[in-house]
Amino acid sequence: MAEKKGRNPFVWIIMILLFVGLLGFGTGGLGGNIRSLGTVGDKDVSIAAYQNGLNQQLRAFEAQTGQRVTFGQAREIGLDAAVLQQLIAERTLDNEVAELGISVGDARVREEVLRVPAFQNLSGEFDREAYRLTLQRSGMSEADFEASIRDEIARTLLQGAVVGGVPTPEPFAAAVIDFASKTRDITYANVTADMLTEPLPGPTEADLQAFYDANPDLFTAPESRAITYAWMTPEMIQDSITVDEQELRDLYETRIADFVRPERRLVERLVYAGETPAAEALARLTAGEADFDTLVADRGLELSDVDMGDVAQDDLGAAGEAVFAAAPGDVVGPFNTSLGPALFRMNAVLAAEEISFEEARDDLNAELSAQRAIRQIDAASEGINDLMAGGATLEDLAEQTDMVLGSIDWTPDTQDGIAAYDNFRAAAAAATEGAFLSLEPLADGGIFTLRLDGVTPPTVRPLDDVREDVTAAWTTQTTHEAVLAQAQSMADQISPLTGFETLGLTPIEAANVTRTTFVEGTPPGFGDILAEMEIGEVRMIDNTAAVGALIVRLDNVAAPDPANPQVAAQLEQAGAQAAQGIAQDIFDAFNSAVQTRTDVSINQAAVDAVNAQLQ
Repeated sequence: MAEKKGRNPFVWIIMILLFVGLLGFGTGGLGGNIRSLGTVGDKDVSIAAYQNGLNQQLRAFEAQTGQRVTFGQAREIGLDAAVLQQLIAERTLDNEVAELGISVGDARVREEVLRVPAFQNLSGEFDREAYRLTLQRSGMSEADFEASIRDEIARTLLQGAVVGGVPTPEPFAAAVIDFASKTRDITYANVTADMLTEPLPGPTEADLQAFYDANPDLFTAPESRAITYAWMTPEMIQDSITVDEQELRDLYETRIADFVRPERRLVERLVYAGETPAAEALARLTAGEADFDTLVADRGLELSDVDMGDVAQDDLGAAGEAVFAAAPGDVVGPFNTSLGPALFRMNAVLAAEEISFEEARDDLNAELSAQRAIRQIDAASEGINDLMAGGATLEDLAEQTDMVLGSIDWTPDTQDGIAAYDNFRAAAAAATEGAFLSLEPLADGGIFTLRLDGVTPPTVRPLDDVREDVTAAWTTQTTHEAVLAQAQSMADQISPLTGFETLGLTPIEAANVTRTTFVEGTPPGFGDILAEMEIGEVRMIDNTAAVGALIVRLDNVAAPDPANPQVAAQLEQAGAQAAQGIAQDIFDAFNSAVQTRTDVSINQAAVDAVNAQLQ
């Protein structure tokens, strides 16, 4: 037998190195031996920067959506990749800054560090201990943080050098403002169906058939689903539930505050920081120098801020007796409260209320029986599920339980009966033929299950079934066409010197109309239509929504006045926005060119390890 060969010494070396590496990774963690995700040029991409960037983006995303976002969800939308790409872009610029020899002195870095609010105490002064602890919690050393500050300032200097010479494109800004703010004076009139000079004949059978054939979508019934269902709601079984009289009385006593309410007051309370300002406010009030509303406004508050609503005497503490003795509109105080001295205005008296047990009995019985019905349905659900698992049909459920059998031809427009429940509509829309029965909840504590018996696809309804609808739609369209024809004939007779009145029209004048000006009674895009017209031109415009038309004459066009302060401000804003956009495009092109010539090496295993920690 041949002797076994010894292991290659290089294999042992590799295994030892691997073991040591894994041991270091496991014990030191990502903050120990491995501190970088890779390099961009001569610059490291630090794990701390990646983690902080991810956390910031997650918090920002949660602030926008108002919901908790898990790291898994963030990865699904590519948030991690976006953060890493942004970090690479920044380090690319940092590498370029270093190669260009741009540097920032310690004094400038110190200024920025001292300016960070997180490093300041309550007096606004730099706190060395807060600086250390804040960085420690962020997983950064002071040296790393100050290096990041230095890099950020240097990047800003580079960006300023790249885009600093971009001039404001004044001709472009002027063109934008001219397009948006040029004003037009117009005269227009409405042409409606009651202005038709000849009555419209009624539709013939051939007219209706032709319209019906040309517009099948108008007369198509939606998909219909034949559904059989079994359901049970608390209301169905509530009458069969008996509630003990003593339980009703016990519930009444438990809720006595809802049925027996003492006399109350509608009160406003204005709190002051101390006794002196409260006394001064009362003195102004007494002297007639101010009323209560003025005192509230002087504090920078709204009346809603001081409104206590309706309160009982015991709710007011030391002020209770005086407030309840006051007449509506009276101001009393100041009285000490847990918030400080306060003035109180009593606005109205609410009489005491008492609802006897006999008066409340029916409502209490309905409440308790409904609760028990819900519990009874919940208890029955397990047995119903067992029956369905054993192969019971809907008909079997209706026979063996308190569930009620029903059927419906359901469409998305159906809202009656069981179709009033959102859960049922969702289940009906998703149901498939032959699917197993599934017990589903209803919003009121009930349950249901359903079976899809068949689906009728969208179908054009027979003409005889929709004759009235076809007649109405044909009449509307024919009337509108006649109005357009008459309006066009009128428009052809109007010139800059012809009055609208000569044709029986009621003219309306509108001045200084821009592209975005809302002109009542006009169709969408009205301003854009005016912009296409020449001075003196008369045009007929379809006003479909009103089943009518407009006749419009353009009387004058005026360019924006640069001397107008509002126009000047618009010009300045448009120019600044355009310059900013151009500068950003230039910087993006520069950044892209720099990235193209910079070596980027990312350790994907390290990225995956960081992501795993954030899961």
